[in-house]
Amino acid sequence: MSFNDASSRCGETVLPTIVCVPCFSGAPWDLAALPGLVGLPARTMRLPEDVADVESYATALAEQVHGLTSYILVGDSFGAVISLALAARQPAGLVGLVLSGGFAANPLPRWKGVAAKLSRFAKGAVYRHGTLRFHAFQLASHFDAEAEVPHTQDDYRGLFVQNTPRSSYTARVTSITRFDMINDLARVDVPTLVLTPADDRLVGAEAARQLLDGIRDSSEIVLPQTGHMFRFTHPTLYSNAIRTFVDSVHRVGDSAEFSAS
Repeated sequence: MSFNDASSRCGETVLPTIVCVPCFSGAPWDLAALPGLVGLPARTMRLPEDVADVESYATALAEQVHGLTSYILVGDSFGAVISLALAARQPAGLVGLVLSGGFAANPLPRWKGVAAKLSRFAKGAVYRHGTLRFHAFQLASHFDAEAEVPHTQDDYRGLFVQNTPRSSYTARVTSITRFDMINDLARVDVPTLVLTPADDRLVGAEAARQLLDGIRDSSEIVLPQTGHMFRFTHPTLYSNAIRTFVDSVHRVGDSAEFSAS
């Protein structure tokens, strides 16, 4: 697990640790690229390889946060799915949840699911230039070219080429096709921000609606002129939205502590 260099204290006030959970690529977050997180204690990690069910990823995440007395899970895309699964267990120390481009059940139309599962037969160049080009196309948005940090489909494919073995890609696809937590959303008992891009051809708008309908203390921010990869293309807008939520959770926590004293 990697950390930024922020202190966990601001004066005498202990801030919750921001735990950033990776997307489908499995690569750790680049915390230095997110200006809104400056000054916050934050950590990230790499996803385990060849794991084919979401609950096992959630268990691995639980091991990473073990010992933290106050933390907020911030999951991006597949990382939001993992964060949601752990939050439903109501772990000690969890005080907030950010679900960025996430979902509560497999959002893929049948044809996309079949195409993705065929990745287990795609090896070598077929995986790199076939499967990953198709996946990059699904990730891309027409907003990406004019973004704060412009990205292309080749940039997204490169992220996966560098970080995602074919066996892990297939295992993660398998975990999604088996995933359905819609009936468990009521178990999430912390303030939750659903952070949604304006244009998401991979997941779709209905996924956010299911999260908002099922999680009692939830709210949504739709970031304008962004796509599914908005953590990469709009790092300032994206991280500032997270910071605003973290500050609101922290203020509520301080108020509750003051009232109890």
